[in-house]
Amino acid sequence: MANTTVLLREDLDSVGGRGEVVKVKAGYARNYLLPQGLATLATKGNVKQIEQERAALLKKAAIEKATAEAQLEQMGEIKLSFERKAGEHGTLFGSVTSMDIADALKAKGYEIDRRKISLRDAIKETGEYTVNVKLHREVTLTVPVTVTAEGGEMPAKEEKKAKKAKASAEATPEQETPAEAPAETAAE
Repeated sequence: MANTTVLLREDLDSVGGRGEVVKVKAGYARNYLLPQGLATLATKGNVKQIEQERAALLKKAAIEKATAEAQLEQMGEIKLSFERKAGEHGTLFGSVTSMDIADALKAKGYEIDRRKISLRDAIKETGEYTVNVKLHREVTLTVPVTVTAEGGEMPAKEEKKAKKAKASAEATPEQETPAEAPAETAAE
């Protein structure tokens, strides 16, 4: 497989940080990184040019990080809640996605790109969740998200947990009883 050495112009989570020289697949560089302006070919001239720009890039990165930290301070106490139609066991008819979370943040006055919201899978059950919002490469905000059934109820999931706890508590004594019985017969 052919690899190409490129110089990154932007931070890419899976590849590297701005100003780094990395090896990537030739097709990835040719079809995505270069046309999008996210990287340039790592020739001697481009590397020298980026070395000269490095001081400006470091200042820009420091400003971006400071801005992200200030935004983290400002958004520190934010909590989101969603009310959705749900079945009797707490399963939602639909889901809560990163787009919904981005819209809720926008309604509160914070413009966050949905791609910066790390939500592994869409939320499909009622309950309380924590969602990470990546404000900067090194700054992450944790947002508590509560999903309730329409009417503000969240009984189905709590009942389900209570039933599981009750079932496991009932199963434990039954398992101990057969173990005690052979010991009593041996003692007689």
